[in-house]
Amino acid sequence: MITCYDIGGSFIRSGALVATGTVSESERIETPRHDWEEFVMAVRNAAAPGTSRISISLAGAYDERTGIADVANIPCLHGREVQKELSAALGLPVAIINDANAFALAEAVDGTGRGKPVVFGIILGSGVGGGLVINGELVTGFGGIAGEWGHGPIIDPTAGGTLSGVDRYTCGCGLVGCVDAVGSARGMERIHASLHGVKISSREITHHWHLGAKDAGDTVDAFTTLVSRALSGLVNTIGPHVIPVSGGLSNDEKLLGLIDRKTRDLVLAHYQDPLIVRGAFAANGGLQGAGIFALKTFGSEAQ
Repeated sequence: MITCYDIGGSFIRSGALVATGTVSESERIETPRHDWEEFVMAVRNAAAPGTSRISISLAGAYDERTGIADVANIPCLHGREVQKELSAALGLPVAIINDANAFALAEAVDGTGRGKPVVFGIILGSGVGGGLVINGELVTGFGGIAGEWGHGPIIDPTAGGTLSGVDRYTCGCGLVGCVDAVGSARGMERIHASLHGVKISSREITHHWHLGAKDAGDTVDAFTTLVSRALSGLVNTIGPHVIPVSGGLSNDEKLLGLIDRKTRDLVLAHYQDPLIVRGAFAANGGLQGAGIFALKTFGSEAQ
């Protein structure tokens, strides 16, 4: 039996990998963020009866070369050799995959990208992330950072002179001008505050936009312009057949449609069909991807 986990800064979600290759959430508990022993106990208690293997989708960077996890929002895991130490504490084999990579793998194998050669899954939520799958195989790259399009100081807040009033924001990684700082839900809120001097949530912004409010429309226009410009370079570089999206902002189909249209207007290839779409596993990609990763890591005989 393989128990899969989707571990984020707020919750640990878990479920057993069944014979059909699917994973459904069976339990959700708050993530013990500051105490390692409490974290280990939470993982142990959430394991299905008869568990012999564990597979984890982890929010944050994970370097397979060193085994070191970079998880700023779960301090007890940050800088720790999570796979090695958790396996020793539980007495079970443990596999770990980044949450964006897990989502991309789920989409490429069983979701919107099934049968398509190049799938680039992205996260648009509290942060910006991504994962790249080519011919069904996850591309991890040096240091496990392949697909992390949210970081690097590439954003021009004027969008080539077409925007004004958007600032250059400092990202959580310490750099200035990252996609993560403008393309996340928090980024949308920063843009709105810069343009209009009002601090409201991304959900309120998009709600007002749907109702036709001009200030919200200006914010969404700036947000989608900056995100699509960043995505266009990636599309031209890797040539994805589909870009499935997860994260809180993926719930807004109109928002995704606008990002899709703006992106396709900027790239070299002619995409007749939508390129950027809500993922089939937008709500469950971490668990489903952890299950697929477990089969690739441990083999089907581990079920």
